[in-house]
Amino acid sequence: MPHLSLHEFIRELEASETNYALTSVREGAIMVQIALPGERWEVEFFDSREPELEVFRSDGEILGANALRELLTKVQE
Repeated sequence: MPHLSLHEFIRELEASETNYALTSVREGAIMVQIALPGERWEVEFFDSREPELEVFRSDGEILGANALRELLTKVQE
C-alpha cells in the first residue's frame, strides 16, 4: 500500500480539524508535529523515501514550576 504524500496527510489532518505544526529539523525532511491528549506525534516526510514517525506519550505526571530549572540545566549541558 503506497504511503500518503505530505499534501494528502495535511488534507486529512485539516479535514479532521486536527491542529498541527510544520517544521524542519533534518536536511531534506519536512516534519509535521501533531499534539493529541497525552501524546505528541512527529512525522517526517522525505522526497526519496517513506515517512518516519515517532510518538511521545505522557505518563500523566504534571510537573510544577520547579521543573523549569531542571529543564534549563538540561538544555545548557
